[in-house]
Amino acid sequence: MSTGQRTIGVIAGSGIYPETFIVAARKRGVRLVVAAFKGETKDNLAEQVDVFHWFRVGQLGGIIKFFKKHGVEEAIMVGQIAPRNLFDLWPDMRTLKVLHSVKRRNAESLFGGIAAEFSKDGIELLKATTFLENQLATEGDIFGPKLSERGREDVAFGYSIVKQTSALDIGQSIVVRHGTILAVEAFEGTDACIQRGGKLGNGKDVTLVKVSKPDQDMRFDVPVIGPRTIESCCEAGVKTIAVEAGRTLILGRDEVEKLCCEAKVSLVGVG
Repeated sequence: MSTGQRTIGVIAGSGIYPETFIVAARKRGVRLVVAAFKGETKDNLAEQVDVFHWFRVGQLGGIIKFFKKHGVEEAIMVGQIAPRNLFDLWPDMRTLKVLHSVKRRNAESLFGGIAAEFSKDGIELLKATTFLENQLATEGDIFGPKLSERGREDVAFGYSIVKQTSALDIGQSIVVRHGTILAVEAFEGTDACIQRGGKLGNGKDVTLVKVSKPDQDMRFDVPVIGPRTIESCCEAGVKTIAVEAGRTLILGRDEVEKLCCEAKVSLVGVG
């Protein structure tokens, strides 16, 4: 199928990420073919795109056939899949092939295997920041109050540690307070790490630092924060959020700014 119009296949998970990408792509006149996941993707996305179809997590072969049928030669992964759903797979043959081919079942290996399967069918995976480059974090103070000297020390300390944990594929977020590591993100995800760290820090002078991996493949697993991240931090008493400049997407910026200002949460870019 060829329409003369640029077509992008969207593998859409949860949150505001898919919708943010769709709005940005629409402004550029892109035709959008969306593979959605039951229990993850927002239903209303169907009204915003050209082609929309539901899949279960693990139906890689089905998604590739769907994209090929609708002329997709470029695709993008946007949004998260809840960790619990990764253990409730309905794998088809191509998914099983990927699972058996990877030595480590971490995000980087699995997504790399998926990218290779798409490539076999002539579908290129785009960077997850495509059309959203203007929403990457900048270096320095972004929203909320300026940091104290103590706050900057905790950010620097947390950054030095989380860059090492991310390199070991343990997690890309860490919660610290006054030079003490309170929580390190693992499979449970950022929100659970925030809640655990905030509780241990009694909600006082607690800092979240979120980074990319040292050799981050920008096609997938790119760090993202949005309104829900700020809300989780507010609930846990986290007052400082530091993200890696140039490699972290800030989605829903207006709402993020509003929440930071109202709750006096400092958001800064480092790196």
